[in-house]
Amino acid sequence: MCASSDAARAHETKVSLVGAADGDTFVSMRKDTCLIAVVDDEDSVRKALGRLLRAAGFNVETFASGSDFLRSVQDNRPHCVVLDLRMPHVNGFEVQRLLLQVDDRMPVVVITGDDSPASRLRALEQGAKAFLRKPVDDALLLDAIQTAMRSA
Repeated sequence: MCASSDAARAHETKVSLVGAADGDTFVSMRKDTCLIAVVDDEDSVRKALGRLLRAAGFNVETFASGSDFLRSVQDNRPHCVVLDLRMPHVNGFEVQRLLLQVDDRMPVVVITGDDSPASRLRALEQGAKAFLRKPVDDALLLDAIQTAMRSA
């Protein structure tokens, strides 16, 4: 997780999501401890994911392109990247490949409309911690991000 100290864990909160099954809650770390980058060329997806992740207690930065994200990662490293595969110019596979050169431990959760076996295999072989199909289930995404950060 982003915060590993007992003091930081003491600030964990439970968040219930609209539409989640009764009793479903998700552990949320302090807002100032976890930064999630959302990289997707679809404006509506970026906005929706940003709202979801902020509601779950994360700090979020969104990027409309892989190249915008790669320029920023030199100065501001997120704790996890939520990455679309199909983007113009620099696609998600290229972002993954270049990200490995910058920080090979940064967890990546792939979200895509292309759920082909070849894309899934390639993304996972390049180090993605999870591969989720759009439209992504909120609870599944939050769980994948938490799991990815724990494994980093």
